[in-house]
Amino acid sequence: MKGYVLAEVEVTDPTQYEAYRPLAAAAIAKYGGRYLVRGGAVESVEGDVPPQRLVLLEFDSPARAREWYHSPEYQAAKALRERAARSRVLLLNGHDPG
Repeated sequence: MKGYVLAEVEVTDPTQYEAYRPLAAAAIAKYGGRYLVRGGAVESVEGDVPPQRLVLLEFDSPARAREWYHSPEYQAAKALRERAARSRVLLLNGHDPG
């Protein structure tokens, strides 16, 4: 079963956020993660106004997604993100059709 990370991000300091991006990308790659969605247009078809930025990551398993999130590499990047944006981050288990 795949593991996913969904982040809703409102960037408040674009300069700091740009410093965060390469650190986060390196940590994601190190733990085998892949970007499925990284920013781009969001169309709200139900509910309130969508977040400014959405990011969806895929990992080989939910355990690997958790390992990445709690890793020293990502925690260093996360500290930058917390100063540069308001975020909500969700860890999701993929669907196992078997």
